[in-house]
Amino acid sequence: MAVSSIGAIKLLVKAGGIGSQPSDLRRLSLSPVQISVRPRGHAPARRSVEVQASGDVFGSLFQVSTFGESHGGGVGCTISGCPPNVPISEADIQFELDRRRPGQSRITTPRKETDTCTIQSGVSDKGLTLGSPIHIFVPNTDQRGKDYSEMALAYRPSHADATYDFKYGIRAVQGGGRSSARETIGRVAAGAVAKKILKMLGTEVLAYVSQVHKVVLPDGVVDHETLTMEQIESNIVRCPDPEYAQKMIEAIDVVRVRGDSIGGVVTCIARNVPRGLGQPVFDKLEAELAKAMLSLPATKGFEFGSGFAGTFLMGSEHNDEFYVDPNGKIRTKTNRSGGIQGGISNGEIINMRIAFKPTATIGKKQYTVTRDREETELIARGRHDPCVVPRAVPMAEAMAALVLVNQLMAQKAQNELLPFTSPLQEPIPTVAPLNHV
Repeated sequence: MAVSSIGAIKLLVKAGGIGSQPSDLRRLSLSPVQISVRPRGHAPARRSVEVQASGDVFGSLFQVSTFGESHGGGVGCTISGCPPNVPISEADIQFELDRRRPGQSRITTPRKETDTCTIQSGVSDKGLTLGSPIHIFVPNTDQRGKDYSEMALAYRPSHADATYDFKYGIRAVQGGGRSSARETIGRVAAGAVAKKILKMLGTEVLAYVSQVHKVVLPDGVVDHETLTMEQIESNIVRCPDPEYAQKMIEAIDVVRVRGDSIGGVVTCIARNVPRGLGQPVFDKLEAELAKAMLSLPATKGFEFGSGFAGTFLMGSEHNDEFYVDPNGKIRTKTNRSGGIQGGISNGEIINMRIAFKPTATIGKKQYTVTRDREETELIARGRHDPCVVPRAVPMAEAMAALVLVNQLMAQKAQNELLPFTSPLQEPIPTVAPLNHV
């Protein structure tokens, strides 16, 4: 059975015969576990219940499994299905990890981690992917488990502490374990590989902060056709407009010194995306992107194209009219569709917005309960972001890149296996062969 990219639990009841399959719990996300079920009575039909549990694996062809806890020995990822001969180095991955690293400025968590990565498998000594699993590891070096002594007993309001106990009956108290944003290191590392593949095909993914609390970057201020990584990285809040960037930084500073937090919005775009990516009905491209983005910690909303604002328009105002450009390509005059129509990319810029809530762990007194159901008060200690959106920028880029690489591989496999039958179909761009030295 193929691994579910949703990472849910599937129960499949099979009629006839007792199914049995060895289970390796360490590989539960990759292998189904079959449990025999024999109802009481005389000669009933025997059934088996097959349980496929996941939650740590993303993707169907370019698969990423993340591992590690916030205060454990380290975190990272394993990538399965990466094409061979992709030039990748630890420096390529480190660039992205440095963008999400804690302690990079006064408006992020003061936890000091270098987040230095090592590629432990899947890449040759010439710096090319082998086609085999790529394992990337980042050690944790600045853990402070004692900061979480109160949180071992009392639940942080709006945090995953309580729900992890509700589900598992046990949790990693220090740092929140898997619910910590340190889990995203594996995503960003894998995203760096995905972005390298996309770059080889001429596709670029960029994200930036478009809102912090009540400071909202007006539509049209940022030109998505010309936006550059340099503009985004020109300030600590990652807003490409200097005037609004300063207002956002000031807003974060105000709550930071009060021990409070605020949320915001990250805008993510993908340029020069090949047409035809995405599947009709259940696996629409926007649905895959939404799932990817909403799997990030602290996310509360997702929209693409005109989003919710499109509900205020009439069809005659909202429709993107077609035209033929000077190169003979069918294009749209506007892009309220956000680069996706009918769940399939149309070649225009894909744009989406992801809402992030205020950080749950704050240094202000809050009312809560203990594991023993006693009402109490909690002032959380530890080191936490007053606003997550500056560091969420590379996370959003990574998730978008992972979705697009999966869709590119699916498109190549399904629709380019046989010759095209229509001049409207376009092949995925090819890359010049590498010269192996």
